[in-house]
Amino acid sequence: MITVYGEGLIDLVPQSPAPLAPLVPALGGGPFNVARACGRLGCTTRFVSRLSSDGFGQKLVDALEEAGVDTSQVLRGHQPTTLAVTSIAEDGSASYQFYVDGTADRCAEPEPATEGFASFGTVSLALEPAASRYAEACAASDKNGVVCCLDPNIRTIYNTPEHREFLGIMLPHITVLKMSDAEVDFMGDVSEVPVVITTCGGEGISIRAPFGELTVAAPKVEVADTIGAGDTVMAALLAEFERLDLDREKLLALGEAEWCEILTFAARAAAITVTRVGADTPTRDEVK
Repeated sequence: MITVYGEGLIDLVPQSPAPLAPLVPALGGGPFNVARACGRLGCTTRFVSRLSSDGFGQKLVDALEEAGVDTSQVLRGHQPTTLAVTSIAEDGSASYQFYVDGTADRCAEPEPATEGFASFGTVSLALEPAASRYAEACAASDKNGVVCCLDPNIRTIYNTPEHREFLGIMLPHITVLKMSDAEVDFMGDVSEVPVVITTCGGEGISIRAPFGELTVAAPKVEVADTIGAGDTVMAALLAEFERLDLDREKLLALGEAEWCEILTFAARAAAITVTRVGADTPTRDEVK
């Protein structure tokens, strides 16, 4: 079982890099993307969150269920859905401006996982009171023997020393930290985390784990935008962990050849996502 914690939101995506280009709503949020991507990859997946009962919130729930994701632990609330206004640069890279005041996901009440893998990250860890509740669920899940994974997904609104300190409190409970090369300086010393995976855009994916260090190349593709690329990597990692039937001990015992296979699968999955507009993640058959 893969349990994904965090927000689902609406990305307002410009149709071109031009200033004031028309905005098109797209389903998003790092954790939502990870959960839906895991479902599309054929994993047994549960999403734990709180979503609005408005039209956007219903579309988020519908999309998860269409991907085969268990939404029984998705609470609903009358507050509006979080919005993220996306800006696309000429090279396809994305940046975000969030509208989060009084939104439904800020009041999530997550329960800890009891088996498998748990994924945490993104803006849900920066908005109280839910952020502290997610951190508590992470600690309890770790105590239950669950392999906890973290993707900080740092954005401008929570690129602060306070948020770095908050994430630092979570790190002792994290087995796998996935971050981008742009987040390495922000995260600082992460030596206590046994597996650290760093995405480097077109340069591939690197790992530092008990076996040593490794970098796999990224396929060369024509980029539409980078929305959901990192989320696809996280989902692909989780999918491979589940496929290999790993627990924490087995995961930490993986060697270079096994990690090369896992990271290559993740790089190929992300390469498919960036050729599409928005976080349109692939199925396992497409990756193969």
